[in-house]
This record gives sequence, structure tokens and C-alpha cells, in this order.
Amino acid sequence: MAGLTPDNVRRARELIALYPRTRSALIPLLHVAQEQEGWLTPDVMGDVAELLELDPAEVYGTASFYDMLFTSPVGRHLVSVCTNLACLLNGGEELLHHAEERLGVPAGGTTADGEFTLEEVECIAFCGAAPCLAVNWRFFGNVSNDDFDRLVDDLAAGRLADDVPPHGTLCRVRREAAGPVAAAVPAGGARAAVAPTATAGSPATPEGGRDAP
Repeated sequence: MAGLTPDNVRRARELIALYPRTRSALIPLLHVAQEQEGWLTPDVMGDVAELLELDPAEVYGTASFYDMLFTSPVGRHLVSVCTNLACLLNGGEELLHHAEERLGVPAGGTTADGEFTLEEVECIAFCGAAPCLAVNWRFFGNVSNDDFDRLVDDLAAGRLADDVPPHGTLCRVRREAAGPVAAAVPAGGARAAVAPTATAGSPATPEGGRDAP
């Protein structure tokens, strides 16, 4: 493996074992790979292709299709400012312009120190707290310009590290299950599967575990 660390190779093999067909683990493996560097390098995509016995072009095609997956470098903090209708009517566009001035980069740009990437996004389903934004898919609502400045300062200083992990980390708690997925293809051809048992009281995550607090 040229790109994935030994620990992530182990995680990848554990994820692959959960699926009745190897290729079904592609997106979960891409999230594991992205957590390693904050984006999907050619080497890690090559490793994913090797693990799943897929053509590298198929892995790249999937990675380049989804908004949550990045095939080029991204800042440690991905700041996603919503400008859809509710946010637009409550100052979302003005917030985006302020963010561009505060960070010194246009939407789609990354600061010179690699700390922040700014992007304009459509609805992030936090309309009741418009204008809103997400940082590494952790959500902040009713954000004023002053709130944004404080948020940037806190992120840069590491004061929110417990709440906002580096970009690429969807969940800091590994999956907890009684065992692998039991799957079978009945005689009629329909596929049946039994999901793993997750710890009660917590939402599911892409790896089948619990999200970070």
C-alpha cells in the first residue's frame, strides 16, 4: 500500500468484510482514506482500488462525483456558508462576502497557511437558524459577522478542537457491532441483509458507529 497507513488498511479490510459484495464498501473506504490527509490523494485512491479490486478510474469517478469527497487539497477547516433561500433572506450572501474579506480568499479558495477553505453551498438543513454555516460538517447557526470572526479566531487557536475535528473526520468513535453483516442471496434473487447492532442511544454514522459529541 503506497498511501494508506497500516491502521487505515486494517480499518478498510474490516469495513469490506461487512458487505456481501466488495465494491459496496467503496464510499465508506473513501471516507476513511480522506480522514488520513483531509483529501483523497492519488496514492490513497490507488490503494482503495487495489483493496476493492476496482479500476483506479472507477474510484476516481466516484470520488469526484460527491460533494463531501475532495480530490485536491483542502484546508484543515472547510467553512461552508449557505446561501440558499432561508439564509439568503437572512443575510447569508452578506455573510459569505464578509467571510471572503475576513479570510482573504474568494469562495472556493484556501488560505495561504492551509488553515481554511471557504465554499458557498446550498441548503445544509439548518434553515431555522439562518444564516448558517458548517465547519467540517459541524453546524453553526444565527451567525453574524462578529460571530464569524470569533469562530475563525477560535478555530485557528484550537479552542474548538474538541467539537470540530480536522477536515475529513466524520466520526471519532469507531463502529461498535456484535459482528459482521449477515448477508445472503435467496433463491429468488432478492438480497437480504441484517444490519449490525449499534450501541443504543446514538445516531448512526458512515461506519455504523456513533458520532462524536
